[in-house]
Amino acid sequence: MNFGHFGMKRLKSLSVKLSRITIEEVSMAFKKQGTNAQEQVKALSQVLDEYVQESPNAQNALDIFKGEWSSRLPGTWKELKAGTISLFDDARIVWAAEQLGGFKDQRVVELGPLEAGHTYMLESLGAESILAIEANKRAYLKCLIVKEIIGLNRSRFVLGDFVSNLRENETPFDVCLASGVLYHMHNPCELIHLISKASKKVVLWTHYYDKELIQAKDIVAGKFSGALKNSYEGFDHVLHKYNYGDALNWAGFCGGSSPHSYWMSRDDILACLRFFGFQDVRIGFDDPEHPNGPSFCVVALRPF
Repeated sequence: MNFGHFGMKRLKSLSVKLSRITIEEVSMAFKKQGTNAQEQVKALSQVLDEYVQESPNAQNALDIFKGEWSSRLPGTWKELKAGTISLFDDARIVWAAEQLGGFKDQRVVELGPLEAGHTYMLESLGAESILAIEANKRAYLKCLIVKEIIGLNRSRFVLGDFVSNLRENETPFDVCLASGVLYHMHNPCELIHLISKASKKVVLWTHYYDKELIQAKDIVAGKFSGALKNSYEGFDHVLHKYNYGDALNWAGFCGGSSPHSYWMSRDDILACLRFFGFQDVRIGFDDPEHPNGPSFCVVALRPF
């Protein structure tokens, strides 16, 4: 075969380049191809794992978040595997209904529905409508799963920050349910103020800061890192910084949207409610020995 002058020159050049490719480089190239193939197979397997091969049932939906549920489902659905906490049969909501004369025909805004346990109770107690605002994407999807399984038909779940929503809100509500959210705020006083503008009745369950009670529990005490004097709309109070720490590593984490929040003292919470017009304040379920920090439930009403 005659390559000619230029052909021989290009062949020699190619030969020199090939001689520079070591055995190790060739080996690495094959390994890389093998790794890519393994990754493609793994990716394909993960895609296929997203398909359910069983006949449709409620447990299939719950198992999307297997190991992440907090609540145990009620009644007919109690045998389904979810969480363990009785948020669908919560004595605090029953007590709040007694204090308010019931929820029948009430328009309710619920802040942080978590897994729709209290939403279910509000519907069961006759609420006309419930707007449930959830910022956590996974919690929001869990609410939709519960809505479908149980058949909630007077509740609307929306995804987003309820503080931002309340800042813009122009719709009056009869009741605001704010259970388990105040102690997850950066500015809890602002939340109370915003609630006072949206509704004349509030049901509030929250942890609160008490130095003596907190320091008696080492695990809880270790999450606090200092106090901050604050003033909001003329209301002076003290905020206590709480750090979530390792709790952030759990997929089912249901705290605030940043690594820390601020707690208020019991007295400051009650004073703040009164400062923003909630003159009729009723206290229940006061639990200074709660394992996660002292807590209480408050129903507060503004004059009509």
